[in-house]
Amino acid sequence: MKIFRNDIIPVGKRFAAINLFGVLFVKRNVPIDPQLLNHEKIHSAQLKEFLYLPFYILYVLEWILLIFRYKFDLYKAYRNISFEKEAYENDADLDYLLRRPRYAMWKKSPKHQ
Repeated sequence: MKIFRNDIIPVGKRFAAINLFGVLFVKRNVPIDPQLLNHEKIHSAQLKEFLYLPFYILYVLEWILLIFRYKFDLYKAYRNISFEKEAYENDADLDYLLRRPRYAMWKKSPKHQ
């Protein structure tokens, strides 16, 4: 994964990194720890699964729907996007990608059964 450090992308104070088409943009002052890297690698797996562009279309559509569901709480909507939920639930498990099933973001997590 190619990593670019900068002061512009991602926009906003709450976000440390963003994965755009498999390229990771990280704010200059943010340490890149194994958990952050794994979170973004999970997104890379999702991107490949959906052939990149459809991933972003689904991501944005789901986020828009969740914005209404969570009464315009943008951060809560973001954290409940299925792609983000999978990444956040599994980013501390550095072996997760070795056993990740296809379309895991839409399968019930064993943590919530």
